[in-house]
Amino acid sequence: MTRDRDDAGRPRNARPRDALGRPLPRGSSSGVERVPDNLAMPMDAAVDLAERYLDDGLPFHAHEVLEALWKTRPESERDLWQGLAQIAVGLTHALRGNVTGARALLERGRDRVARYRGDSHGLDIEEILTVTSKNLEGLDDELLPAPLRLRPRTHNSDT
Repeated sequence: MTRDRDDAGRPRNARPRDALGRPLPRGSSSGVERVPDNLAMPMDAAVDLAERYLDDGLPFHAHEVLEALWKTRPESERDLWQGLAQIAVGLTHALRGNVTGARALLERGRDRVARYRGDSHGLDIEEILTVTSKNLEGLDDELLPAPLRLRPRTHNSDT
């Protein structure tokens, strides 16, 4: 069997994936839409998209969007975006039942994000850290991850 490769010859898995990012059998038509490997968008739009994926229970997809930011933002910000991507994939592992992987990634991500207190790019760093710690505590009890928000919720007077 040959591996899927992109135009540059790098390995790529073109198989459809389930909502938690696991590859489905070749030819399956029941996969969810994938985030493009070459995603490039402004930071605010990418954060909005990642947050929509988190709201929709698709942390693997949020991870892929945040990973794109990690790879394209200035060096001084990369640990922030990598940490957020690690938290999102940690949530994915928790939903998959992989407690060991979830713990490792949530801890690494939390530690990276904690370095950005006071330099938040509009992110709610304290809330991200609080929810990540809550999710770490819930792993041993097999609790579903608490919802993660990247930005403070705005209050609309019409709602």
